[in-house]
Amino acid sequence: MPQTDAARYIARVLELYRRTPGTSGRVRPADRRLAETLGSRQVPLVLVETALLLAVARRCFRPPGAVPLPAIASLHYFMPLVDELLAAPPDTTYLDHLRQRLAPLAPRLVALVDHRLT
Repeated sequence: MPQTDAARYIARVLELYRRTPGTSGRVRPADRRLAETLGSRQVPLVLVETALLLAVARRCFRPPGAVPLPAIASLHYFMPLVDELLAAPPDTTYLDHLRQRLAPLAPRLVALVDHRLT
């Protein structure tokens, strides 16, 4: 049976979440519901991808000696970034720069993400 666009969107969001460094790697029912909500709100997939990338960057490039952060236990952690990006999408040049800086630290995520906001 072919997947619907909505099912593909949800699967992609959950795959990206599972592969994001710093997450538990486990998808909970609340994460699936949030992915469904993002899809029903028609949040562009590229925007969700960008939110994950920015969160990883902000967590990785903290000051030396900063207290280690706990694992991200829910997709909901990324919602403030999704809202931030909806209000003011970043410049694609900046995203390309982040992608290059994160490539050695999060290669699987960077390989999955296309940062061309249109």
